[in-house]
Amino acid sequence: MKSWFFALGLAVLFVFPADSQEIVTADRFMQALSDHYGTIRDYEAHISVRSGNTVMHGTVSYLAPSSLRIDFTQPATQVILFTGNSLTVFLPDLRVVLNQNVDQNRFAAANLATAEGLTLLRRNYIPTFVTGPDPVNLDANSQEQVVRIRLTRRLVSEGFREIILNVNPATNMIRRIEGTTIAGVNVQFDFTNIRVNQGIPEMRFVYTPPAGASTIHNFMFRDTN
Repeated sequence: MKSWFFALGLAVLFVFPADSQEIVTADRFMQALSDHYGTIRDYEAHISVRSGNTVMHGTVSYLAPSSLRIDFTQPATQVILFTGNSLTVFLPDLRVVLNQNVDQNRFAAANLATAEGLTLLRRNYIPTFVTGPDPVNLDANSQEQVVRIRLTRRLVSEGFREIILNVNPATNMIRRIEGTTIAGVNVQFDFTNIRVNQGIPEMRFVYTPPAGASTIHNFMFRDTN
């Protein structure tokens, strides 16, 4: 479950328009991402998640200020839904719905869906350019160009020891996110066919589980409020 849990926190980071000509340092780069992310009303994209031998595909939808949904095609019909104060996960193989009440102070990943959350990320991670501010190839066999930013955690409490953002300078959007968890697991998130400000309706973030599915409440930790 850790892969999709971290995916929830990271999937919202990939579409931050920025003026690369005004960015001189990695820290200013991150500040620009935070500032411009506040202008995004909604977005939709194809997402691929890779962790070890596991590969997941789906569509991610975001609606400001904090609604995020991932509808997976692999595994088919799996859903992750975050609404700002609750997290819902449908696992089709088990026909189980996992619900979690979210306290934003305890569930830091939830804050990453907002401009304030990106400020928190900048505060808790040290940004540096991986190879400098000039674009490099996304992969050894790819001609797609990206600027690579490494985020190294300041606090041991952060779920990722390191995060690398791969930003396409032509579109000014994050094309790939690479994360290394505290357990040393490498997780990669690829985003393609990004569509911004399409007028996504609020009803998209209302989820009705399939008939007969079991429900488990507060599966990560108990709500003590």
